[in-house]
Amino acid sequence: MTTVLLVDDDPLQARVRKSILGRYFSDIQRATDVAEAFILVEDPAFAQRLGLVVVGLNRPGLGSSAFVAELTSRLPSIPVLDLGRAREEIAFYESPNVRFLPWTATPEQLVAMSRRLIEQHRARVA
Repeated sequence: MTTVLLVDDDPLQARVRKSILGRYFSDIQRATDVAEAFILVEDPAFAQRLGLVVVGLNRPGLGSSAFVAELTSRLPSIPVLDLGRAREEIAFYESPNVRFLPWTATPEQLVAMSRRLIEQHRARVA
């Protein structure tokens, strides 16, 4: 079973995104902040099941770009989908496994990109 980790610090957005993703993926885990996310991904059993990290960080603290950079240094093969503000761009990231969608992306765009990233990850590890 593939786990999708949703790292989202906005309770309302997280609930909506988890609901959308939950229609297509059976194991969605939410981390409310970066500390919780790092605790989860440092667990070898969790990391082994991890197939995608969806990031929606908008509150003060460690922002999306810093979190994604640290995450990809720890887990370089895991795909990451950053749902960011319009001023953010994929150019912030050096990893080929990171994709960007504006936080205003439609549910269909979120699901399509998530599926694509998980399928690409499965093909690489198979």
